[in-house]
Amino acid sequence: MQQNTSAQIARKTRWHRKWHRNIAIIGAAFLLFTSVTGLLLAWKKNSGGYLLAESKKGSSPLLSQWLSFETLSSKAITALREKHGNTIDTVISRIDARPDKGMVKFIFENHYHALQVDAVTGNILLYEERRADFIEQLHDGSIIDKLLSANGLGKLTYSTIGGISLLLLTITGFWLWYNPKRIRKRKAEIQP
Repeated sequence: MQQNTSAQIARKTRWHRKWHRNIAIIGAAFLLFTSVTGLLLAWKKNSGGYLLAESKKGSSPLLSQWLSFETLSSKAITALREKHGNTIDTVISRIDARPDKGMVKFIFENHYHALQVDAVTGNILLYEERRADFIEQLHDGSIIDKLLSANGLGKLTYSTIGGISLLLLTITGFWLWYNPKRIRKRKAEIQP
């Protein structure tokens, strides 16, 4: 009876190994991509400004001295066009005000450029290439939505495949680790 149980466990282990291998083949690209981009995102603040630009300081943190957002955004758009030409998209995605630094950051919608602007003078403090934003879009799959105009479906599909792959690899991996222990234990119980 014990021999049969060990044989059943061995059969289940082979089944888990087969599924583990098949899932790994399908999910490996998703997991590798997510792992690499996740590592880059973890290190973005320690990249010496390459992945994530350091925030520059403006003239004054006093809000009463600041120019209006309308004036600042106009200056940012003008500077962006001077640097990249008049055909560049100037739709602003976010305005990130940093009162403690006296700086306002303008982040644009359809590309990875941003400008840090002195809130008092309107001078450009830094032109940014937002590499971390690009990597984040690769990491979470939202770049698929951006490229295919998928309205969230691309990101959802990408994240679902990656998440289910990781979950199934964890479950089958556990049984690949645990079942040989069970077989050895049963064999040890049989032997006198």
